[in-house]
Amino acid sequence: MRTFVFLAFTLVTLIYATLASFAHSRALTPALMLTGLGVFGIVWCLLEVVISRQIAAQRRRGPGRDSPIAANRPAPPRR
Repeated sequence: MRTFVFLAFTLVTLIYATLASFAHSRALTPALMLTGLGVFGIVWCLLEVVISRQIAAQRRRGPGRDSPIAANRPAPPRR
């Protein structure tokens, strides 16, 4: 949910920065800084979502199981 809020905030500030650029307004610099802050917030929230999904997948697998990469490796030959 926070990602969508940051996305909406960033889009609004980007439109405001575009209009301030067309009008040659002094509000362009703060608008660009807020747009950059919004992009940083979007990246932060997306990384948080990806990391939390990976942690949830690891918890579902359980502590004694192999990782998905190790499960695809062929077993070593027996002697």
